[in-house]
Amino acid sequence: MKPGGRGPWILAAGAAVQLLTGIPAAWGIFQRPVMEEYAFSRGQAILSFAILVAGYGVGCAIGGLFQDKHGPRPAAWIGAALMGGGFLAGAAVPRSNAPLFLLAFSLPVGMGGAFLAPAVLACAQKWYAGRKGWATGVTGVAMGLSGAFLTAFVRLVGGRWGIRICLAALGVVVLVICGAGASVLQDPPQKAAPAGKSTDLAPRQMLRTRQYRLCVAAVALSAPPVLLFSPELLHIAAERGIPEDAAPWCVVIGSAASAAGRLLCPALSDRLGRKPVLYAIYLGLGAGSALFAFAGGWWLAGAYALLTFFYSGGAAVQPSLNTDLFGLTHAGVNYGFIALGMSGGSLLSYAGSQLLPLGLRHWAAGISAAAGLVCVAFVKPLDKGPSAVEKSGKSR
Repeated sequence: MKPGGRGPWILAAGAAVQLLTGIPAAWGIFQRPVMEEYAFSRGQAILSFAILVAGYGVGCAIGGLFQDKHGPRPAAWIGAALMGGGFLAGAAVPRSNAPLFLLAFSLPVGMGGAFLAPAVLACAQKWYAGRKGWATGVTGVAMGLSGAFLTAFVRLVGGRWGIRICLAALGVVVLVICGAGASVLQDPPQKAAPAGKSTDLAPRQMLRTRQYRLCVAAVALSAPPVLLFSPELLHIAAERGIPEDAAPWCVVIGSAASAAGRLLCPALSDRLGRKPVLYAIYLGLGAGSALFAFAGGWWLAGAYALLTFFYSGGAAVQPSLNTDLFGLTHAGVNYGFIALGMSGGSLLSYAGSQLLPLGLRHWAAGISAAAGLVCVAFVKPLDKGPSAVEKSGKSR
């Protein structure tokens, strides 16, 4: 199906929205200012990050269900309100009140991004059903670049006026940009599926499949190689020989690599198949974890870029794998249930960051990547016919 004239506008709106939803990738630039301004301990700051990512995973299921029932536009409007409101509320939280910060900032910002993501991804895939990976990648590039944008924003605004003003300003930007982008989203006209070709599963059916359990486990296991370290990236970089004033460049480099992964990996999966690309992604996460364990100086930035490339690439391929397996009809909510793996991976990473010394965290990252590869290997199509899961997904 060739997309209609609205398709490019959907991609542009999705990219604008995604540019502001990548705060997990940029949390390293937020962590120190938040700790200093709100008098948080290291553990409280990392917990704020973990709850934000966990809220994203749980919110994806709720947001996906809402957008499948009411459409992408209302879901994205709610997401913009939650996310923008969370930034504004976080700016007003008193010092030394970590529980209130979690409730006012971390949960709504995470859940707001979660309402936005299924709306954007499912809508783009429906308009470009023959090139789902490519469409996911185009909108995902902006999410990858979000880390660089937020790094520059925090250094400019937060460095001049403080982190509270910075959070409030981000809240206003999110309400304006994401609200406007949400207004463009609209599902394409529905077409009847050819007889006997539909593999669409309702959420209840999907949750009973072995494929779902394997996919959600793989998503959870892809998180530790990055999330065990990203909140403390600037501190690790300074300890490994990168000057403190240059350490934020690690976030920017990682953000650029993330954008490249979100574009290239799903596009390749359209041609080579989802599973071969996912095999490469988990092998890359394992290799990147090993390099990150020993790298010093700017080699550390390169190793982190390798990890963000493959982690973000996997996150961008997964939505297309989901619709290959379970169909497009319930793409939003089904993606949301898969994204629960992000919540599990985030909480697993938080526990690891608190309980394990740095050396053991490197081992945990490598083992997680290997286990994720095993999960992907056991994912099989729901039917015996040709599938883009195993074979080429070229548009016809």
